[in-house]
Amino acid sequence: MAATSFDMIVIGAGPGGYVAAIRGAQLGLKVAVVEREHLGGICLNWGCIPTKALLRSAEVYHLMQRAEEFGLSAGKPGVDLDAVVKRSRKVAGQLSAGVAHLLKKNKVTVVMGQARLAAADTVRVTTGAGKGTGTGTGAGEGAGEVTLQAPAVVLATGARARELPGLEPDGDLVWSYKHALQPARMPGKLLVIGSGAIGIEFASFFNTLGAQTTVVEVLDRVLPVEDAEISALARKAFVRQGMRIMEGATVRRLERARGRVSAHIETGGKLEKHTFDTVISAVGIVGNVEGLGLEELGVRVERSHVVTDAFGRTGIDGLYAIGDLAGPPWLAHKASHEGVAVAELIAGRSPHPVRPESIAGCTYCSPQVASVGLTEAQAKERGHEVRVGRFPFVGNGKAIALGEPEGLIKTVFDAKTGELLGAHMVGAEVTELVQGYVVGRTLETTEEELIRSVFPHPTLSEMMHESVLDAFGRVIHM
Repeated sequence: MAATSFDMIVIGAGPGGYVAAIRGAQLGLKVAVVEREHLGGICLNWGCIPTKALLRSAEVYHLMQRAEEFGLSAGKPGVDLDAVVKRSRKVAGQLSAGVAHLLKKNKVTVVMGQARLAAADTVRVTTGAGKGTGTGTGAGEGAGEVTLQAPAVVLATGARARELPGLEPDGDLVWSYKHALQPARMPGKLLVIGSGAIGIEFASFFNTLGAQTTVVEVLDRVLPVEDAEISALARKAFVRQGMRIMEGATVRRLERARGRVSAHIETGGKLEKHTFDTVISAVGIVGNVEGLGLEELGVRVERSHVVTDAFGRTGIDGLYAIGDLAGPPWLAHKASHEGVAVAELIAGRSPHPVRPESIAGCTYCSPQVASVGLTEAQAKERGHEVRVGRFPFVGNGKAIALGEPEGLIKTVFDAKTGELLGAHMVGAEVTELVQGYVVGRTLETTEEELIRSVFPHPTLSEMMHESVLDAFGRVIHM
């Protein structure tokens, strides 16, 4: 290493860590980032990006099957799963190389290896042979141990898939998300355990490509963090597409044999055995807290996540934690925003704290689901008198022209103040629409500003306007 002393050290180069490092460098700090596997982290290499590439292939395949609806003719579409996966990996690889370029451009020192805190201001990095990288400035190569020091250290080690006893992935019959991202074969009869964003996205992908898909959710509805009305509409769409949805159900055990898995599933106190050739376990995540030396420093960890305040401070002077490691919402964009805020705090700026209730959640299944803020039920539980507006896709000209008439935009307002409490939607491209409401919440917009805003025609965004109008008895096209 050409240098071992820095102003800020970031452990983990995922969407929280590499963004924190770049922002710190922009503010004049001397920054090092330590990464044990790959730049860009899980999100870019094994999560957000490659899954969206897979889902895009499924979307195109689905549209090809509907060609006649649009006055087009084509041969019978087919699926080359290896080619689909190859494209997905190529997309991830391209973006990972982009992160390396950005770090080098901003003169961030990159050290590849396993980090451990020797003290709050001291990081020991075990590097492996061939693990060194020329990315960044002064990065070390070869095997050995490097000691780095800085008055500020940011933990951004992320999280990994939770494994439940008896449901552990084996890569053959039972898959984790990593196995599902590069499948050796196309499932015939698939069981997906868990209907959060990860589970339902993989269910949507494989179901669209032809797998007979069953989704098991232990809670009373799929996509349980979403507004109940939106979850119900999404469920109807999944069932129409041929999925079997089992809610309030628990997989008690799996019996693995050659080429098949027998799943013992309990629903309503009744235990039944179902047979599948493939199982995907998507039952949540746990924070990567092991091996960092947190216990010795007295860092508070609850349920595998580091406890912080609104600015990422751990309670140990100079030590911060961001992203999935620091708890929900477990979203890449939340991690990046926290990374910027922490870097600015370390550089002596006065950043605003991250507001989790104004961070949008997006699920890229078919149909897409997106939301921000409080659900209708949550708003009522918190004592709000609410006004709720709804507008269906079938009332929107652009949606009909796209051949996507199924969906709903729902808005929740405080009846007394007009505050936008939440927005929830299901349908085509809603993951792109939701940001309009995010901006509205960030600006503390009321219904009056939204009603006065002119939305372009013809666009899907007009439904957002109409939903607001509906909440206040002024809807036009319904």
